[in-house]
Amino acid sequence: MRLTRPEGPIDEDFRFSRRALATGGLTGLMFAGYAPAALAQDAAPIVTDSEGLVTETVTYPAPDGFDLPAYVARPEGEGPFPVVIVASEIFGVHDYIRDICRRLAKAGYAAMAPAFFVRVDDPAPLTDFGRIQEIVGQAGYEQVMGDISSGMEWLSRQLWARADKVGITGFCWGGKVVWQACARFAVIDAGVAWYGRLAPAADATPEQIAAGQPWPVDLAADLKAPVLGLYGEMDRGIPLSSVELMRQALQRAGRTDSGIDVYDGAQHGFHADYRASYKADAAADGWDKLLALFDARLKT
Repeated sequence: MRLTRPEGPIDEDFRFSRRALATGGLTGLMFAGYAPAALAQDAAPIVTDSEGLVTETVTYPAPDGFDLPAYVARPEGEGPFPVVIVASEIFGVHDYIRDICRRLAKAGYAAMAPAFFVRVDDPAPLTDFGRIQEIVGQAGYEQVMGDISSGMEWLSRQLWARADKVGITGFCWGGKVVWQACARFAVIDAGVAWYGRLAPAADATPEQIAAGQPWPVDLAADLKAPVLGLYGEMDRGIPLSSVELMRQALQRAGRTDSGIDVYDGAQHGFHADYRASYKADAAADGWDKLLALFDARLKT
């Protein structure tokens, strides 16, 4: 299935029958494998080894008392290392997100990917998009911000983590979370948002608009750190009109340190190397820009 929208497909996207894909089992607290709902049949995803790294699944107490699992990857050694929070797609913490954490760890960061959705269920092994959307829809703004805050608090108690140097990156659903978190938390020094929704869809109902608040387009003046948005020209769920609205909001707010780059010919999910939407040149360029921003803001 070619996933072309941030929160999953709509009815018109299904022009062929869904094929059940073999899935792995649960290992420990989270699904081991690539999310089958979006896995391309001919995918050859990047696999980053753990040599020179410490990788583990941890739990930490969220504000509601839930023991939230998170995947952590960091360089070996005492550190302390600057921190990057990784906000997942709608599929939660699966192999692609874990690999993102290892890539960041190879670059000198301590990366943490919280499993925001598992209070309800783990969406990673599922192929039913209706159920995935139901699970994701129950992860509200306050819950997610609380999970991030508690994650940063947990990291601040780790001797290998620099709690004063924090970045955040996220993909699809998690891209929107990046904008929200950078408007919420003064401790965050930089954010990189990969194709997260910026504004309600033109045909959104009042209920959908309310459920998605706060929208990034309304948060430009509240940003407490620079945010780089990385978006695709051909994203069917995030039209260029909403990108332009966000650019105008940033300009009105005087946020010259934040901006959005749009990649020609790129679809939604162009960084996701396990999907059919993967665009290697755009993904590589975006990753270089991510490292440049984080290195400048978190390693000084």
